[in-house]
Amino acid sequence: MVFNSINFVLFLPVVFLFYWYVTKGNLKFQNIILLVSSYFFYACWDWRFLFLLIFSTLLDYYTGIKMSDAKGHSVKKKWFWLSISINLGFLGIFKYYNFFATSFAEAVSNFGLHINPYTLSIILPVGISFYTFHGLSYVIDIYKGRITAEKNFINYSVFVSFFPLLVAGPIERATHLLPQIQQPRKFNYDIAVSGIRQILWGFFKKIAVADFLASFVEKAFEKHMSLKGMEIITGVIYFSIQIYCDFSGYSDIAKGTAKLFGIELLDNFRFPYFSKNISEFWRRWHISLSSWFRDYIYIPLGGSKTSNFLALRNVLIVFLLSGFWHGAKWTYIFWGLYHGILFLPMFLKKKQKNDIDIVKNTFFVFPSFKNFCQIMFTYLLVNIGWIFFRSDNMRQSISILQSIVKNNFLPTNFRFFDFFGVLVILYLFFFEWLNKEKSFGLDIASYPKYLRRFIYITTIFLIYLMYSPQANSTFIYFQF
Repeated sequence: MVFNSINFVLFLPVVFLFYWYVTKGNLKFQNIILLVSSYFFYACWDWRFLFLLIFSTLLDYYTGIKMSDAKGHSVKKKWFWLSISINLGFLGIFKYYNFFATSFAEAVSNFGLHINPYTLSIILPVGISFYTFHGLSYVIDIYKGRITAEKNFINYSVFVSFFPLLVAGPIERATHLLPQIQQPRKFNYDIAVSGIRQILWGFFKKIAVADFLASFVEKAFEKHMSLKGMEIITGVIYFSIQIYCDFSGYSDIAKGTAKLFGIELLDNFRFPYFSKNISEFWRRWHISLSSWFRDYIYIPLGGSKTSNFLALRNVLIVFLLSGFWHGAKWTYIFWGLYHGILFLPMFLKKKQKNDIDIVKNTFFVFPSFKNFCQIMFTYLLVNIGWIFFRSDNMRQSISILQSIVKNNFLPTNFRFFDFFGVLVILYLFFFEWLNKEKSFGLDIASYPKYLRRFIYITTIFLIYLMYSPQANSTFIYFQF
């Protein structure tokens, strides 16, 4: 079941009514409703993989209790590594086995040895990277003594499988989400309305922007050799907007949906394309993943509180893992390495924590000239990285870069310009810029009532105008 489907439009109100009106505020029944709804939501994809989700949940629930009850550190360590090994084992088999097998065969072929690797014909379970990282953070936090094990199986199961975040995040922490699941929740009208606004903004991003741009992006990448340089560049820019609106649109719908049930999820995006440098970009892009790697990989490796060499190693490891997390392709690995290299100069100068606040306006709603240039330069660097991220392989990435330089730059007929497409992009960034110090682009509770209504109607109209039944409605990050 996808958010942008009729099934979800019917599913959400039914769950909402049962959750608030049938349970009458009973916490136990509310959590049961969430768990049953979440399992149904996931089973709509492929009911067979529901058993993998339940097994992963049982594994971490049981090992968590065993670690909390362990009398000695060695026993605790045994249960910890059992959970880590099985979780990463499943992730490795489903997501990375074929990549390692074929890469090994290609590597040994360079030495004259030719082998036919055995590959697995299996489907990647949707959301496996996300719910596996939920469980990993839980057992690591127990092992480190940050939390104690949750003894209530329903509560823990909801933490792992809460349907708004189940298949594409954000990656939650037990320290943040579990207390909300454990405590009674009462309906709050203002929070629910804010949730509906955020859901509407997420639908706008996904349907009116991301889905509309998908066909242009596909043409630019697949037919780049026959396109002019400017057309390819436009296609790359469109992809940067597409992937942002697709993924942050999902996060907006997830966060807005969770608000309807009295639950606040972690932020996953904070207007990343308004960043003034790469370090700031990574504090605003896929925040739940980058902070996960920081807390569970970078800091345990020593972080920056070690020698310069080891600190640089730690940074590159985190960025390489960030790329590899997205999938078993060399393009993802290179994309992670590329961002790691861009990050290193600021890290060496110890300026990676500069510019924490969002850029300020200096004249009406515009940034200063310096900030504008910084934002544009950062956006340029990010777009170069997106070429590798979107390409099927490294050869295509290099070919696209060569085509931008070698092909005639200016097109005789600009095939990538669409009036309504440009309109919705301008509409998107206009509201995100105006509300960049708030939590999402349509966070307009402080606006006058009649202006709010006008904006809602306009946003809904643009969604209707740009909707295409032929568009691929699947969210990009489902494949990760």
